[in-house]
Amino acid sequence: MAPDAQARVVLTGGIGSGKSTAGRLLASLGAEVIDADEVGHAVLEPGGVAFEAVAARWPDFVADQAIDRTALGRLVFSDPAELRALESLTHPAIRSTIRQRLASVEARVVVVEVPLLSDFLGDGWRRIVVDTPDSIRKERLLARGMTEADVDQRMAAQPSRAEWLEAADLVLDNAGTAEDLAAAVAAVFQALRSSVGEGSKEV
Repeated sequence: MAPDAQARVVLTGGIGSGKSTAGRLLASLGAEVIDADEVGHAVLEPGGVAFEAVAARWPDFVADQAIDRTALGRLVFSDPAELRALESLTHPAIRSTIRQRLASVEARVVVVEVPLLSDFLGDGWRRIVVDTPDSIRKERLLARGMTEADVDQRMAAQPSRAEWLEAADLVLDNAGTAEDLAAAVAAVFQALRSSVGEGSKEV
């Protein structure tokens, strides 16, 4: 399906905001959802598009012919220069892989889940931000088993809540119950689907 016959949106938000839950809800409603994090993991697997370059740049984080993503993550999220270096190697591979998948997508609503504020996929994409108070995000991440130090480090490496909201075209409020989020997602999905009804060129 041509891009002008689809609603193409980037689903984003800070770590622990609930964007993966929102993505699953959108997929259950019929959206095609691509998780950039999953693609990012794939390009770092042995044989993946970015594996050799990343392994060469950080050989100390390779064990049993695989990249230790957890250990590498601790390094890059504590050092902005290292994070930029990693992104310079992985982002082109992730973008290329996503674009290849998009070429065959027929769904009217296409969602790419990306934990970034940048225009990762270029023009023509609206940004949905899943918004959750920082205190709730932190509680969720600690409940997942992350340490407080890791949580603080990851959150500090990302934009502030105000920055996420300022960049949003649409906001999904995830400060309430699971039912509240499901209702909000359903409303957004219907609005997106309607925006590309037959004969419409709106994206």
